Amino acid sequence: MNGSSPGVEEDGRDHAREQGSAVAWVESPLQMLCVAEAHHAGLLGARTRLVPRARLRPLTVTRRELRRLALPDGLELAEPEPGMPRPPRGLTWVVGDAFSGKVQAGWLTAAPRRIVIVDDGLATIRLLELLAGRMWTPLLRARAAANPARTLLGTAAGLRLRAAARSGRLAVFTALPVPAGLAEAVRRTGAELVTHDFAWLRAQPLRRPRPEERTVVLGTSLVRNGLIHRDRYFGWLAGLGSAEPVAYFPHRREDPGDLARVGEQPGITVYDGGMPAEMTLRGLAAEQRVLSLPSTAVTSLRVLLAARGVTVETVEVPDEWWTARAAPSLRSHLSMFAHHDTGVSG
Repeated sequence: MNGSSPGVEEDGRDHAREQGSAVAWVESPLQMLCVAEAHHAGLLGARTRLVPRARLRPLTVTRRELRRLALPDGLELAEPEPGMPRPPRGLTWVVGDAFSGKVQAGWLTAAPRRIVIVDDGLATIRLLELLAGRMWTPLLRARAAANPARTLLGTAAGLRLRAAARSGRLAVFTALPVPAGLAEAVRRTGAELVTHDFAWLRAQPLRRPRPEERTVVLGTSLVRNGLIHRDRYFGWLAGLGSAEPVAYFPHRREDPGDLARVGEQPGITVYDGGMPAEMTLRGLAAEQRVLSLPSTAVTSLRVLLAARGVTVETVEVPDEWWTARAAPSLRSHLSMFAHHDTGVSG
């Protein structure tokens, strides 16, 4: 773990971690994996009860895979629940989706000892920006058309979260590349910003065979979200499949119809999705490569696969791929993950 915290409150925070317990509510595979990493890193206390949201297949698959590994001592994989549990007073509360209305309402009505926020994709960076912004800035999702009631809740939640930061009761645990200026602004709020490199997962034995294809493509949610043109994306995939066999690992939010279309492309094999790419692909060999449109998985896979000699390349999205719904601010956010030129053209 690479700790990046303000420093003056270390003794008190370390004592709270050692003595306390935590309840974690997760709604995505990445959140689930990051709770395991946060517990392993000692950020949550001696015992953590991890509660996944019920009736979500990707969470079911990820939970099953985690149970096959050597879980960190004190981490309990609880049975899925349909709704977010209300943590008992005085426990650390761990969440991933800080923009959820239910989570924000919980911050206002419960009294957690500490709040820890784990990675939830690109939304984590947005949260850090809002947290470091003006005091009355509401915590709302990017591109959200919020009504007055939702804006009021987001404003109140933002005030509560910033108050927790000032009192040393807020930590954000992330594997994402947080720009130095933003990291410093977050620390000035009093929040603890802790970065990690998936130390627990890297230490686990490999249990799944790797795909045989040399090129592995990570699916994207940008098509389903209407941010890039579908035909441009499928044209690019068709070009890859015509050149060599390709293993395609779907994004958990891809449209089933789109996946069926991907599977019909010559040369492309669609693998079963559900688990985080960090868990599925950590056994790739040096002669293989990963291609991905800008995503948070790029960062974590580079960390996991660098020692194995695997190249993880971010595909720069050509301008003509973007739709009118892709605001410049979103493109700027995504650009932080696009560091390698893969020679893609429109």
